[in-house]
Amino acid sequence: MSHATDEVTPPRRIGFWGAWSLTVGVMIGSGIFLLPSVMAPYGLMGFSGWILTAAGSILLALVMSRLALRTTRSGGPYVYAREAFGDLPGFLVIWGYWASYWIAIPTVAIAFVGYLVVFFPELSQAPMAQAGVALGLIWLLGLVSLRGVREASLVQIAMTVLKLLPILAIIGFGAVAGRVENLPELNPSGTPFISVLATTALLTMWAFSGLECATIPAGDVRDPQRTIPRATMAGTITVAIVYIASTAAVMMLVPAADLADSTSPFADAAAGLGPWAPKMIAVGALISTAGCLNGLIFIAGQLPMAVAIDKLAPKAFAKRNSGGAPQLSLLVSLILGSALLLANFSGSLIDTFEFLLMMSTVTVLAPLLVSALAELRHSWASARSWAIIAILATLYAAFAIYGSGLDVMFWGMVLLLAGLPVYVLGRQRKAATDTLG
Repeated sequence: MSHATDEVTPPRRIGFWGAWSLTVGVMIGSGIFLLPSVMAPYGLMGFSGWILTAAGSILLALVMSRLALRTTRSGGPYVYAREAFGDLPGFLVIWGYWASYWIAIPTVAIAFVGYLVVFFPELSQAPMAQAGVALGLIWLLGLVSLRGVREASLVQIAMTVLKLLPILAIIGFGAVAGRVENLPELNPSGTPFISVLATTALLTMWAFSGLECATIPAGDVRDPQRTIPRATMAGTITVAIVYIASTAAVMMLVPAADLADSTSPFADAAAGLGPWAPKMIAVGALISTAGCLNGLIFIAGQLPMAVAIDKLAPKAFAKRNSGGAPQLSLLVSLILGSALLLANFSGSLIDTFEFLLMMSTVTVLAPLLVSALAELRHSWASARSWAIIAILATLYAAFAIYGSGLDVMFWGMVLLLAGLPVYVLGRQRKAATDTLG
């Protein structure tokens, strides 16, 4: 591992495609391969939910792009919240946000093992082997990020392109061989439109989690005030098109009655391509999940570093190695994620894992809500059109948080408040450092 050096202005190693792939790669994980089945009971009217969440996500992407114009610092939503509202809101945003990432790391690793069972069925009956494979994947990709920012970015670009290929193949196959008569009814559930809209919006909004990812490593992005807005918007629009088009393609390839009961809708849709096609989809799911995990690990290392630069966390978290990687930040995130993975497979601690996972859900959305409020504060007096966009983005983020459920909101708040003692210690350290300085 490379020798660690104090935080200095690093070489900017991430270009447009690296930032774009970070956005797309984290948003498109394992969920896309199940969404057509989840949406099938709502028929064609279910696309209203896709349209609403795509529009809301594009509004949030506009807000994040606008905020990115004002800074070249790493941290994304943390920087925006701190500059607009002060140290405490900024710290709480990044505390919960960081926790959501290292809790997501074992979750995505477990999903990877689930797809690996297609090729190694014996894994399904070997929980210790599952844990070993998931742990090995976490640390393999962790070593990529520890190697350096450039290496992590190149792996992310490669995995994003590879994960899109089988999805694009299904979209193309659906356009050529899909049958209109396979499409479901307009509203098979018979429920009112508003109810269908609300339900499908809640089902699909999680698919857009991660749209802010390109803003976080701003200190490593070339020409960040130009690159990050373009990558954020392009990435969000790419994902919206891929999600909606792939759902439509699968619906045209698989009869509605079969789709609603399918546990592998993309594999069923690919069956017409030949006996090898379902395995192709499984490989695509493995790459998609691994690419998502690579992005999660990379981002998890960036977050403590941003706080340490502001002297609200130990200085060691701000140190980079010769590859530009925040070494200690990454190692702590990997260790925490690995511990939760082992807890999940221990049996006696599985309830704790699920409890922590539930608490993390709302902390993914909270930074976007605070970022929208930060943009509203910036633009209210000087750019009313942007203020309107910020208001709409705020309402959408609030709707998404409310839709997560009262239990999730409560425990997410508990998780955020748990960061208060850490914040107090950080402030004391900062005050002591400033006094000595």
